[in-house]
Amino acid sequence: MSEFRIAVVIGSLRRDSFNRKLATAIAKLAPPEFRFHQVAIGDLPLYNQDDDANQAPVVKRLKAEITGSQGVIFVTAEYNRSIPGVLKNAIDQASRPYGQSAWVGKPAGVLGVSVGAIGTAIAQQHLRNVLAYLDMPTLGQPEVFIQAKDGLFTESGEIGDSSRAFLQGWMDAYVAWVKKHSA
Repeated sequence: MSEFRIAVVIGSLRRDSFNRKLATAIAKLAPPEFRFHQVAIGDLPLYNQDDDANQAPVVKRLKAEITGSQGVIFVTAEYNRSIPGVLKNAIDQASRPYGQSAWVGKPAGVLGVSVGAIGTAIAQQHLRNVLAYLDMPTLGQPEVFIQAKDGLFTESGEIGDSSRAFLQGWMDAYVAWVKKHSA
């Protein structure tokens, strides 16, 4: 495959989200044959099984974006020691109706940043449990639990010097993971 399209699902709607900044910056560490698209999830209705037979156009758009991708990166915040509701809602919407999940088989990467000392470790563990059920092969190592500190991002939005080598290692592992599961 000459080009790999990667859907990026960000578990935060905040305008100045650290996780949105991380998603944008980490994409710049990938090789040129990888293309990243941040998927909109803030416009999705709350999941209701009654809507399975007639999914809203925004839900169909989400499913098409996931289906048309060769992999998915989840960049999640941590709210109350778990994944944000907006992220869970997007996962639920694209997994339905039962038997028509857009997520199945998509190689996943999980990372996140938070002001807390343990980053988004607990949210990521909860997310990994969900992804296992959805049959998404998920990169296990290296894990990325980043605490938001001065210097994480440069003024131009790149990954700062103190984290660049570590995050480059994560991106290299994710690229290899996608290629392995796309063969």
